[in-house]
Amino acid sequence: MNTKPTISSQIDEKIFIKVIDKHFSRLAPYYYKWINGWLIGAYENFRNIDKYIILIYIINQDFIFFRKNGLIVDYDTFYKDKTLEVAKINISKISKDLQIPKESVRRKVEELEKAEIIKRKGKQIFVNTTAIPVVQANLTLKNMSVLLCEFNKILKEEGIVEVAYPTTEISDSIKKNFSFVWYQFYKFLFIFTNRCRKTVGDLETFCVGVIVLLNAAENKSFKLKELTRKKYQISIQGSDERGVNAMSISDITGIPRITVIRKVKKLIKRNILQINEKKLIILNISGVAVDEIYELQNQNMRSLSNFIYRAFNQIKIII
Repeated sequence: MNTKPTISSQIDEKIFIKVIDKHFSRLAPYYYKWINGWLIGAYENFRNIDKYIILIYIINQDFIFFRKNGLIVDYDTFYKDKTLEVAKINISKISKDLQIPKESVRRKVEELEKAEIIKRKGKQIFVNTTAIPVVQANLTLKNMSVLLCEFNKILKEEGIVEVAYPTTEISDSIKKNFSFVWYQFYKFLFIFTNRCRKTVGDLETFCVGVIVLLNAAENKSFKLKELTRKKYQISIQGSDERGVNAMSISDITGIPRITVIRKVKKLIKRNILQINEKKLIILNISGVAVDEIYELQNQNMRSLSNFIYRAFNQIKIII
C-alpha cells in the first residue's frame, strides 16, 4: 500500500455507491455484522447505547483535533496510556449533534463521572480508557477490515483497482492510520445512529431488529444469492424459514428478555417484524414502513459509501 498517488488514478466516489447497489447481497452480511457488533459492544458497556455514544462523542474531539492539525496517530500510540485527555464537555452541543435531549445528555455525563470514567483535574478532563475495553475497538476493527476486504475484492473483480489486499494488511493499514479512519468512522456512526434512532425510536430497538435481519441474511439458501440492493430488500422479506426467539436475541445482545419482547412488539406494530407460524420472529416489512426503511437505507448507504471511499484513499487501496 505504498504506491505513489497519481491524479489519473483517482476514482469517482459515485462508483462506490454503484458497487454497493450492485453487489449488496455480498456486502450485506459483513456490513450488518460490523454495525451490530458495535451496537452490542456499546450496550454491553453501560446497558445503554446512547450513554456509550455520548462517551465516544467526547473522545472524538481528540480525533477532530488530530484531523484539523493534519496529524495521524496510530492505534498503539492512541491507546498506550490509561487515560485520555479530552476537550471541554459542551452539553448543548452534544445534545444538538447527537439529537439526544439535553437533560438526558447531562444525566448520562454525570453518571460517567460518578463511575470515574470521566475525571476532572482542575480545568483538564480525562477519560479512563481501562474502564471501557470496547473503546479500544478490537472487534470493530476486525469487522471493519473484513467488510473493506470484501469491498476491495469486488473492486478488483470489476477492474476498478489492480490489487485485492488480504484482511490482515487492511487491518494493519487502518491501525497505522487509526486517528484518520476512526474520525471518518465516528462521523459515519453519529449520522447513522441519529437516523436509526429517529426512525425506530431508540438504538436498542434498532439493534434487536438487525439481529432478526442478520438471522435472515445468514440463511445459507439466501446468502448464496447474488442480488442488487433493491432485489435484496424485496427478497429478504419473509425469507427466513427458521426465525429467532426473544431469548436468543437476548443472549446475543445482552438486552434483558423482557425488554427484547417489548422492542419486538414495537417493531411488529410498526410492520417491520412478524411472528411466523412457528411462533418465531422474522423480518417482513410491509405498509408505510417499506418506504421509511428503504429511505433510511438509501441515506445510510450513501454515508457508508463516503466512509469507505475516504478510508480507502487514506490506506492507499484506490490510488
